[in-house]
Amino acid sequence: MNRSNVHLLDLPNEILLTILKKLNNMDVLYSLLDVNDGQLDILAQEKTFTNVLDFGHTDNISLIDRFCIYILPRICHNIEYFILEPVFMERILLAAVYPNLAELKLFNFEQQIVSTYFTDESLLRSVFQQQITSLILVNDDKGAIIGSLNEYTRNIYVHILNFFKNLTHLNIIGPNIMLCPGLSLCDLPATTFSSKILTHLCIIVENFDDCLYLLDGRLKQLTTFNVNVYSIDTSSTIVHNTDMLPNLKCFSLESYFQFQQYKKIPSLLRRMPYLEHLTLYLLRKDRNTIIDGTCVQDDILVHVPQLHSFTFYINTYIEIDGLSHDLSREHIQQTLINIGQQNASCIVNYLSRCSVTCSIFCLPFTFSYLEYLGNVFPNIVFNYVTYLIVDDVDAFRHEFFVRIARSFPILKYLCIYNDEPQGSGDLTLSSDHSQSYSMIEYPHLTSLDVSSSDKDYLEQFLNETKAYVSCLTELEVSHRDLKTVTKNFTREETRRNCA
Repeated sequence: MNRSNVHLLDLPNEILLTILKKLNNMDVLYSLLDVNDGQLDILAQEKTFTNVLDFGHTDNISLIDRFCIYILPRICHNIEYFILEPVFMERILLAAVYPNLAELKLFNFEQQIVSTYFTDESLLRSVFQQQITSLILVNDDKGAIIGSLNEYTRNIYVHILNFFKNLTHLNIIGPNIMLCPGLSLCDLPATTFSSKILTHLCIIVENFDDCLYLLDGRLKQLTTFNVNVYSIDTSSTIVHNTDMLPNLKCFSLESYFQFQQYKKIPSLLRRMPYLEHLTLYLLRKDRNTIIDGTCVQDDILVHVPQLHSFTFYINTYIEIDGLSHDLSREHIQQTLINIGQQNASCIVNYLSRCSVTCSIFCLPFTFSYLEYLGNVFPNIVFNYVTYLIVDDVDAFRHEFFVRIARSFPILKYLCIYNDEPQGSGDLTLSSDHSQSYSMIEYPHLTSLDVSSSDKDYLEQFLNETKAYVSCLTELEVSHRDLKTVTKNFTREETRRNCA
């Protein structure tokens, strides 16, 4: 066959469709719809390309114009799910009538969006109140600047649940979950944040009492509950509803702050006898007891006999003087195997002469946050971790950072706690090329905190013969160390990474 005579449009529709499915659906619509070719025009209107439209993270005005004027009116009957930026939300949602639209995700959500769009006077009121059943808000508000948490809860969280009258799925998350304001129900009426139809909830709460409030009967139809708790330790004397939760099938509890009141976790899980999927991320502080496989079985798994999947990371921080014996990684690993967790792993890390941490976790590791990692850790690729804190009583050598780059391929934030110098053989500021190092690349690292570590670790990342940090935009560091390592900002070997 003469190759020059073969044209893309000579291919059968089935093959063309297969090819187009390999492309981004927004690109297909933008490039092929309304291009004066009937065959491509018809294919571009397939539901495959039109049921979910993602306008997130775009500021391309010409793209928005073309979609609003030419494309959305032609495919509006197929659209079920919009992913939007608030700045373009009103224009896109008013560009056509979308009879099958039911799901909405908003990036860069801030509290003023509620007073601007989620009101009875809004032109979008009928869409929000009558059509949207699933709402995801990526919350950009910062807890440190919003004022009263109770007021924020009433004006934002509660108002949203009341305004969107047909919501069955609500997900309010943040790009940085440790900065977003948490829902706080303390001192608010028992009917606050209640719904008869909500089945899926993903939310950040201020403390463990707020988690219990949400499970006190005000959300009776809840089947999936994913909660991130800022503070599990509370001194509250409130007596909460302890009724069973027979509808709850999926439960996720994550907290990125150390706590001591561990017994609250088993007490809550006792109420979930029909749970099928459980996720736990916990940082416990204790005097003399670690959580190993035996504790997991006795405190957690025994209460959830219907469980199909268990995803977990449980870290215990203890003072060494409270230990009656040395911690054995092999023994802890065996306790996990004994309860059927053959794919789980553990890390024992001595942070100082006085403290040690023990982490147990399932594999693959699916969480984005990991701390208390030391020199000794398993040969595992942590494909989802973006936020990492490393800490050890012994110095981190160059080879340690080679392993970090290899084991954490999408790392964005790194914090180093270590006041031990790397050693005289590792750092000689006056002769930068006297040592031979493999240069380590961190292609996604945007934030580095070495403010609580020896200046050698600043050298480790700023010296271009040791590291290349092309995306680094935030550096937390002692000004004195920065002047020393950069030779008062004149050193050539640190110029590229500082730039």
